[in-house]
Parts: sequence; C-alpha cells; structure tokens
Amino acid sequence: MRDALFESHIPHLPLIHRGKVRDLYAVDGDHLLMVTTDRLSAFDVVLPTPIPDKGRILTAITVFWMRKVEAMLGIPNQLTDIALTEVVADPAVRAPLEGRSLVVRRLRALPVEAVVRGYLIGSGWKDYRASGKVCGIDLPEGLDLAARLPEAIFTPSTKAELGEHDANIAFDDVVRLLGAELADQLRSTSLGIYAMAREHARRRGILIADTKFEFGLDSDGRLHLIDEVLTPDSSRFWPEERYRPGISPESFDKQFVRDYLEGLDWDKNPPGPTIPDDIVARTAERYREALRRLTAEPA
Repeated sequence: MRDALFESHIPHLPLIHRGKVRDLYAVDGDHLLMVTTDRLSAFDVVLPTPIPDKGRILTAITVFWMRKVEAMLGIPNQLTDIALTEVVADPAVRAPLEGRSLVVRRLRALPVEAVVRGYLIGSGWKDYRASGKVCGIDLPEGLDLAARLPEAIFTPSTKAELGEHDANIAFDDVVRLLGAELADQLRSTSLGIYAMAREHARRRGILIADTKFEFGLDSDGRLHLIDEVLTPDSSRFWPEERYRPGISPESFDKQFVRDYLEGLDWDKNPPGPTIPDDIVARTAERYREALRRLTAEPA
C-alpha cells in the first residue's frame, strides 16, 4: 500500500481551496488542477487519519462515470485532455499527485447539492420518521429503514462550508436559487444519471442507495457534471447480496467508518478521533472493491 497523501503542496500553483477531500489549484484563467487526497471526512469533520490510495480510487471512479455519463446520456463534464505533466513539470512534486489529479475546466458551480435517493436511509430516514416526507416529498406510510422507494426522488441540499453541515431543502428553494428552468433541468438530469448508474451498478452486485451530484455552468449557461461522481464518498453503495430492509445495510463506502465512530464517545465536533490501523485497512479494501465491481464487466 502506497504512502497516504493527507495534504498536497504545489509551490508554483496558487491554492484556491482546500476542501474536505479535494485541493484546488489555479492553472490559468480557464483551468484548475483538482487533487483528490486521502483525507476522510465523517459527520462533516475531516479526520486526522487518511485512507491510503483513497484519492486514486475516487479519481478513477469519477473519470469512469463522467465518461460513461457523457457517452450514454450526452451530459458534458469538466474533464480535459491536459496531462498532469503539462502543469506540474517537477517530477518530485508530481510523484504524489499521479493518479489522483485532474486538470479540469473552470466552471461556475451551482450552489446546490443535487441529491438523489432510491432508498430510505440517513437524513432522509430521519425526515421521514418525523414528518412522513423527505424534502417536502410525501412518501407512503409504513416504510422501513433502508426500504427501496417506489421511485427515486430528488432531495437537494445546501452546500456547507468546511466544518458545517449540509441542510436538506425543498425543490421550491432550488427554484428560488436557480430559476424554474435551470432547477427543472438540474432535477431531471440528476434523476436520469442516477437511473442509468443504478442499473449499471445493480448488474455488478451494488445497490446505489443514494448519491450526491455537483454541477457547474459554462459561459454559455450549459450544465456540466463536476467534482466527483458516484464515488463511495458521495454515495451509499450496498452489496446486493446482503441487503435487507429494516436494518442499516453493510456498505462499500465510508458508512463503515461512520458506524465505527458512532461507537465512540465523540461529540462529532472537531477535532476528529484517529482511526485504528485495522479500520483503515478494512475501509481501504471496501473502496477498492467498489472500484473493482463498478468497472468490471457484468457476470
């Protein structure tokens, strides 16, 4: 297992933003360098223990999905053909960035997390138990934890700053933020991507319980898929063979770490606790298994 990268450092490129997982650098007026580190966040807190190779796995999964979504659905994305060597010439600086860095187009990010849910879990389950709704959407009575929904639903949220919590919002709030036409496009595009991806993953033994997309606009106002796409960090992936309604299913994603943290005496505020080596190793293997399954040909 290669050394983990907790934080990137590129002396000759201006650092624009250091997020929970990704570091963004300015390349020029039209391009950014996006570095996916091995940092792991849980409950909106960046944990001090990285997961080795996580950034490379997330990058590989994102590129896989972006290309597939564009090929199958015609939805553009922020990928470019510019190689890392063209923007980071020094081999010593470039080495830790290999496999985890993408030169991407600068786009105007929308101020909304485009969340799609196919199953009732997480904050959606909490909302449902309290009101019978998720983001203002009425759901049938009597649904169990982790139940498959009659149809996938678009449940947007705000974009929180580092250390803050995303908050579910109603579709009417998206309309107020973006306008009716763009809000409708965001919802239909998100649901379309999820429908395609859910079927692809199901044929490989993975249920995509829910996922979060991010989108940006180019200078012509055209919608593009950005950031990360259908990764274990932005989605809940459940092994189909172990799925049972009524319980919180096992997962390929960072829910494994969340479950470990729930057993600790930690108030979910910074600083986060360190993660033991065995939990790190088992988490890394789950990320690798997600990559293997998603990119494999179906049996």
